[in-house]
Amino acid sequence: MEKKVDDPFLEKIIVKYDQWLGAGQISCSSKVIPVSESLQARQWVLPTEQVFEILRNATSVALQKCMCRVHYNRCDKPLEVCFLLDEVADKFVAKDLARHISLPEATDVLRKANESGLVHLSLYMPDHQIFALCSCCPCCCHDLQLVRLFGRKDLMLYSEYIAETDMETCIHCGDCVERCVFGARAFEDGQLVYNTDACTGCGLCVTICPVQATVMQPRKP
Repeated sequence: MEKKVDDPFLEKIIVKYDQWLGAGQISCSSKVIPVSESLQARQWVLPTEQVFEILRNATSVALQKCMCRVHYNRCDKPLEVCFLLDEVADKFVAKDLARHISLPEATDVLRKANESGLVHLSLYMPDHQIFALCSCCPCCCHDLQLVRLFGRKDLMLYSEYIAETDMETCIHCGDCVERCVFGARAFEDGQLVYNTDACTGCGLCVTICPVQATVMQPRKP
């Protein structure tokens, strides 16, 4: 049973989402994108949803502060981490609400976001076009709060990847447990317990593992 959203900021957003969903204008509000550092070089082309591919294919890219972290101010994560694309980017720059950014600078922003344990989400508008790429924290992000605290898993699509952990290599240090935003990892009697069903494929657990016990694999249909 879904919990009632008793937060004016979130309530305004969920009303908009439900209107779009009800009208069939969107199938989801966001999609998880794995951090690029968690994906090893492979013989196949990575999906176009990968954040660097999205940025490279955009005609215009702008950067702005995360509106959720500005609103809630619950953590000290980086603020200027939200990318706007194409017409939306130019519109916000014209209003002095964002600034155009180069791909090398965007790469540095994404690196710092990963170091801070932020989850990459692509955001969609009713025309089904990706208009923004955000690096999100669980305490402030509107989509992560709606999924984690209010059971609205229908709003978010998982990435095409899933984390796989070799338990013989794992040293049960707990770094990935603290890193996991979605509660897919926990400790029981000093041992790592991993719930694959809860894994969204963000890749943050891979980049923190000191012994490379966890890797990203394509998610099976």
